[in-house]
Amino acid sequence: MTALRPEREDVYGGESPYGSSGGARPYPGRRQDPPTAPMPRLTAEGRPVPPAGDATAPLPVVDDETMALRVPGPAGAGPRSGPTRASAAPAAPPGGGAAPGGRAARRKAAKRRGGRHGGGAREATAPPAQRDPQRPLTRVEARRQARLRRPSPATVASRAIGEMFITTGVLMLLFVTYQLWWTNVRAHAQAGSETHQLQDDWASGKRSPGVFEPGQGFAILHIPKLDVVAPIAEGVSNKRVLDKGMVGHYGEAPLKTAMPGDRTGNFGLAAHRNTHGEPFRYINRLRAGDAVVVETQDTYFVYKVTSMLPVTPPSNTSVLDPVPPGSGLTGPGRYITLTTCTPEFTSKYRLIVWGKMVQESPRSKGKPDALIE
Repeated sequence: MTALRPEREDVYGGESPYGSSGGARPYPGRRQDPPTAPMPRLTAEGRPVPPAGDATAPLPVVDDETMALRVPGPAGAGPRSGPTRASAAPAAPPGGGAAPGGRAARRKAAKRRGGRHGGGAREATAPPAQRDPQRPLTRVEARRQARLRRPSPATVASRAIGEMFITTGVLMLLFVTYQLWWTNVRAHAQAGSETHQLQDDWASGKRSPGVFEPGQGFAILHIPKLDVVAPIAEGVSNKRVLDKGMVGHYGEAPLKTAMPGDRTGNFGLAAHRNTHGEPFRYINRLRAGDAVVVETQDTYFVYKVTSMLPVTPPSNTSVLDPVPPGSGLTGPGRYITLTTCTPEFTSKYRLIVWGKMVQESPRSKGKPDALIE
């Protein structure tokens, strides 16, 4: 196939695909590359040199920092100065949005806002909005306020315990007041009434010496030094005698003692030291030689204190013997023994005072000197 072929004019438009110089000729409809702009010439300062023959054309302004072209301003206004890189960066949007400029810029913006979660923390700790007092409460708000007003179980328990302690304290105070004050008031009234009744009966002759029933008054005890005047009744029962402010006589077995009118024997008496009239409250102040007078319907019996036993067990009943051991009394005689509790406000031990009769005088002759002095 060495024969030559004629040129195809239907494809190339009747022209050879190669130019006269032998170069390839572009096909019809082929995309033409844009002409390449020549590189501008720069001055010593780095600015482009304007084309020759156009001295009035504005020069493009080159950013010294970024080497980017700036848009020329209007004619006659000169080149427009653009913002620098630092000022060109837009400010961080309000409300905690992402700040442009990269991850480092966003972190700095987050730190300025109080940390990555600073905005949320501030919102969480922000005070609640004030409710309009004129607006009625909703059902949810009413329930919430009711729960807040309702005391907790611990508060209810503490209140109950506190009220219990207060009630107990009040009851104890009332009991102490009753024991130390009211029992004395009532006992003094009962003892005074019994004393006056005895004196009236003796004056009218309604009572006569003899055997007396338990709880029956038959004499009056005088202790001038202590300013004590109390009726003496038969027996030492708390309910019948002692709690009524009276002095009791040991007149029942196995602690039966003599009567003042007996020719020999020990006249034993007992009384409260505290509360219920407390007639023996201060018998510990008695000293040897102090007078103790027993007044009966027709006789005064005067005793003088001889000795005292400050402390002894309640089981020591020998102190009531006809001749009490440890009293200093050596033989049979007419003695008196006063017994009461010790220390004060307790009944753990007994305090004993002994005396010896020194005078017996009829009531018709008047009071003895021990009651007059």
